[in-house]
Amino acid sequence: MTTGNTASYVPLMGTLSVIPWTSDPAEGERNAPFLLAYSLGDGREGPAAGEETLRTVLGEIGLRAGEEVVDLADKPSTAITLLVEAGRAVLTMPYLNAQCPVPPEWEEDARRVGHVYFIVATKPWTDAVPGRPVTEERLRAFVGDDEVLLSAAHCLVPVRSLTG
Repeated sequence: MTTGNTASYVPLMGTLSVIPWTSDPAEGERNAPFLLAYSLGDGREGPAAGEETLRTVLGEIGLRAGEEVVDLADKPSTAITLLVEAGRAVLTMPYLNAQCPVPPEWEEDARRVGHVYFIVATKPWTDAVPGRPVTEERLRAFVGDDEVLLSAAHCLVPVRSLTG
C-alpha cells in the first residue's frame, strides 16, 4: 500500500460501511458471526468505478472477489485484523477502519468460534446508509443476492482481543 494509492482509491470507492449480524439461535446451531463491508457506490466516478477499485484493493491485500472462502489464520500476512472487545468490533484493513457496536450474542459467538465470516461486497448497496437502520429483510435480500455473493470476497478473520 502506498500513500499515492490511498489518495486515489478513496474517492473512487466512495463511502465504505460495515454491518455485523449472526444467525438466529432459534434456527438451530449457531454459526460464526458475520461482518459485511460494502460501498454506497457514491465514489466520484460512480458505482462501476467503485466496484473496480474495490476489486483492485482486494487483490492488493491477497483476496479475490468470487473465489472460495479464505481462512486468514492461514495467511497471516493479509492486512486485515479484527479486534472484538466490550461490545464492539474494530475492523482494520487498507482503506477501511471501522468500529461498530455488536450485540452480546455476536461477541459471544465470535469468541467461541474464534473467527468471523467476513464478506467484502464489491457491488454497492446504495440505500444502506450508515446511521440508518437496516431491516433483517433488506440485509437478507442484499447478502442473499447471487450477484452480490459471487462478486464478493469471502474470508474468515481471526478474532483478537485486548487480553490475547
